[in-house]
Amino acid sequence: MPPRRRKQVSDAPSSGHGGIQDVSTHSVEDNASSSANTPIVETSATDTTTTSVDGDKVTKQELPHRKHRKPLKQSRRVVFFLGALLGIILAWYFAASPEFSLDSLNDLNLDSFAEYFEDMKGKLPYGILKEANDISQKEQTMLKTEPFAVGRAMYLDGLRAKHPVVMVPGVISTGLESWSVTDTDECSCEPYFRKRLWGSWNMLRAMLLDKTCWLKHIMLDPITGLDPKGYKLRAAQGLEAADFFITGYWIWNKILENLAAIAYDPNMMHTAAYDWRLAYMDLELRDGYFSKLKSIIEENQHRLKKKTVLVSHSMGSQVIFYFFKWVEADGLHFGNGGKNWVNDHIHAFVDVSGSSLGTPKSIVALLSGEMRDTVQLNALAVYGLEKFFSRAERALLLRSFPGIASMLPKGGEAVWGSLEFAIDDMGNQTVSYGNFIQFRNTMSQLSAKNLTVPDSIEYLFTQAPGWFRDRVEENYSHGLARTRAEVQANEADPRKWINPLEVALPNAPDLRIFCLYGVGKSTERAYVYQEEKDKGLVKLNVSIAAGGMYEPVIMGEGDGTVSLITHSMCHRWRDEHSKFNPGRSKVTIVEMPHEPERFDVRGGAKTAEHVDILGRAELNELVLKVAAGKGDEIEDRFVSKLKDYAARIDLGEN
Repeated sequence: MPPRRRKQVSDAPSSGHGGIQDVSTHSVEDNASSSANTPIVETSATDTTTTSVDGDKVTKQELPHRKHRKPLKQSRRVVFFLGALLGIILAWYFAASPEFSLDSLNDLNLDSFAEYFEDMKGKLPYGILKEANDISQKEQTMLKTEPFAVGRAMYLDGLRAKHPVVMVPGVISTGLESWSVTDTDECSCEPYFRKRLWGSWNMLRAMLLDKTCWLKHIMLDPITGLDPKGYKLRAAQGLEAADFFITGYWIWNKILENLAAIAYDPNMMHTAAYDWRLAYMDLELRDGYFSKLKSIIEENQHRLKKKTVLVSHSMGSQVIFYFFKWVEADGLHFGNGGKNWVNDHIHAFVDVSGSSLGTPKSIVALLSGEMRDTVQLNALAVYGLEKFFSRAERALLLRSFPGIASMLPKGGEAVWGSLEFAIDDMGNQTVSYGNFIQFRNTMSQLSAKNLTVPDSIEYLFTQAPGWFRDRVEENYSHGLARTRAEVQANEADPRKWINPLEVALPNAPDLRIFCLYGVGKSTERAYVYQEEKDKGLVKLNVSIAAGGMYEPVIMGEGDGTVSLITHSMCHRWRDEHSKFNPGRSKVTIVEMPHEPERFDVRGGAKTAEHVDILGRAELNELVLKVAAGKGDEIEDRFVSKLKDYAARIDLGEN
């Protein structure tokens, strides 16, 4: 007996095809979710009744399979469109010829159409041109997002591995794993041995199920700024330390893939992962971080006879700048490399979305625990911290990390603005961006006036424990050196070494610097705050004024996390006779507009978002060019007005 199928009879009226009812092509699950009153009718598998679909006669048995032909129809449309476009081009070509005969087809050369195409573009309908361009661009974009695609294309163009590459990640990029082996009174440590408590699903699991133990592991001692007694977290090592934040969420993996495609391997590329919680000098004192980095670079030159390319992202740019000063400094715990070490060992410094002048978001994170999109944490980390911790707990946690304080904005009012003026103010603004923290309702002295960026840092110190101020002032400086004498004197002060407005680049005329950063994505620039009425309940004096009549976050320009203004130093290093660039190192700036793909959660090949830019096709192309020794082919590109903004900064004498 032939098999029998079950079909669903619709209660809807006929679609007009001779009164024949529609046969459902939904899945079993879809049918199961339909009304229980829908009748089910038995029908023979040999039923030959036909209906019309897309102009064809098909049987009911064929109808459920017609969905597989839809892509073919779509492809026919594309072929028809391209054929029509080719026909127009041919018509134009022959119409442009004064004499035409069929014999001329023997000599037809399709390449000759190119010279006519530019002339045609002005006469073809705009819609046709736009659709053709969109199809071409989308196809190219899809190809560039494929694994290894950028590297393979550049390999075919002749690019090969040349300079060894060392990558220095940002704050979210490096996983932190537990090396504690002895249980304490508050926490059982053995289950977490060598588990990543930052940068893995274990992080969220511990936040949810063992919050106290997770905090004990990850917080630093507030007095020493180092491991608390009984707990030890260390940065994960190797290329896998920063390729993915969690499974599926890539960070550096796209760059690693494309470097491999032009013949790089672990013998020619390294990831210099670090514990981003620590103050920079403590990275050396506890972990020997800068000594290890120096050894890797010297070994590269000894073995490969090539200088190294340093590629940094986000906070990593500050780590490299500090390393440049440390490696040439003399004395115990310093590099003792001499004044020519950078020029002799570093081919190029590639600064990707760096935070060299700090980021305003770090102030509000440390002041009141505001976390969304703050201090460059990704969505997963922010979710966990916001879901399971109060703002007061988050503020205390971040204050225990001296590394986060390194991202406080530098340069004071000269860079970030006064109450009356900021270099990036827009013409239609009624309140300057220089009013960094704004209070609309005064309750006491805590909310009596608006604050500039340097005012806000001082205000932060008054709201935080005394140990926090001591830790910050012991390790960092946020000022501006206006004379050459000040710059020279600051060379001997390690607190100044994170600030490119207080110390100069190395005297390295052969060093190439590439500043690659995103523009065109709204970024937090200033904030509206309120004084808390019940300070004992929330354990904070002030917080962002969410839910009121004012927009609590005032947006400016940037990449979604780092303000555009922080890249000003790249422009000022190019000043003629700049006191901050004594070796006249060549600085190339490439601004990348944020043009995300609508249905790609990471933005696709044209994103310029702070973290996702590491997967941008153009960014990967530029990094590969520098690594392959083709950096001279890279040209400046300015998209934003930052070049004009930076010129307005008063840096004192050249």
